Amino acid sequence: MSSIITGTGSYIPEDIQSNNIFMKSEFYDTGHLPLEDNNELIIEKFKNITGIEERRYVPSELNNSEIGAIAARRAIKNAGIDPESIDQIIVAHNFGNLVGDHKQSDMLPSIASKIKHLLAIANPNCVAYDIVFGCPGWIQGMIQADQFIKSGMASRCLIIGSETLSRIIDPHDRDSMIYADGAGACILEKGGNPGKGIMSYASQTFTLEESNYIFFGESNRKVAADNTYYLKMHGRKIYEFALNNVPSAMKLALDKSGIPIDKVKKILIHQANEKMDEAIIKRFYRLFKTKIPDGIMPMSIGKLGNSSVATVPTLLDLILNENLDQHHIVEGDAIILASVGAGMNINALVYQY
Repeated sequence: MSSIITGTGSYIPEDIQSNNIFMKSEFYDTGHLPLEDNNELIIEKFKNITGIEERRYVPSELNNSEIGAIAARRAIKNAGIDPESIDQIIVAHNFGNLVGDHKQSDMLPSIASKIKHLLAIANPNCVAYDIVFGCPGWIQGMIQADQFIKSGMASRCLIIGSETLSRIIDPHDRDSMIYADGAGACILEKGGNPGKGIMSYASQTFTLEESNYIFFGESNRKVAADNTYYLKMHGRKIYEFALNNVPSAMKLALDKSGIPIDKVKKILIHQANEKMDEAIIKRFYRLFKTKIPDGIMPMSIGKLGNSSVATVPTLLDLILNENLDQHHIVEGDAIILASVGAGMNINALVYQY
């Protein structure tokens, strides 16, 4: 028995925010002192490192659960299924619905329950629950769904990754320029061909020294009586951690699959930082002592930014629907999905079309 993807969908906000929106920002360091470089230079350095030229933000009238439901409806339509036949709805996110200017997180009921309600699914045997696993959450949801399908506890699952990071960022932290909003979803079903679908995976959590690399913290600009906390990260530590650990996790997953490295046609890696992703791919292929194939790593971060759990499913949906220039996935292709994020968590999944 195998688990196969039968439909995908995504929600990419229409509100495009170019790097120019930060020209008038007041950036401070972690010691609450203004940065010495002017904003033009800060933004230029940022683009050169991350590859980001613009990002997407959700409109104020939409919440995380609502954009997740939009992506879900598109995946359901793409799969051509009756939503009442879904056995599980698994939603990966990190901050729930962020309501109001005070950044209050609403996760009661769960985002998955909210989405099931928005989809008007009446079937009580369709179980809805959340995963909080950092940026690798959507891939982890795929791993869990595969296990439920292979155990016989489910036949059809809806896995969603949805996030509105623009509502939890510190406007005085230059790292905030990385983050974006979006949602991606897919339908995973029981398949009959053991040579297709999810072939293998690896999943890891590092917490001895790494658990606080991504965290909640105060604004870089010290403001009296400001009790709001924002998404923060130790960028250099994350970069080094990813380079030292993600390639080996990807290799572990590929080795388990039995698929040779030269049969891998695409690697869809979490869209966190262009330079970091390129370095990860270089180290991955170095483990196999082989050259990097042309076009192996599709990138969407330049136009969409880092939308956390949504980056990989959104990227997959774009490619499958022929909406990413010069990138295609066809029957017979083996691909790797990989991610790294808060936890610190890493996972990788090998899929055979």
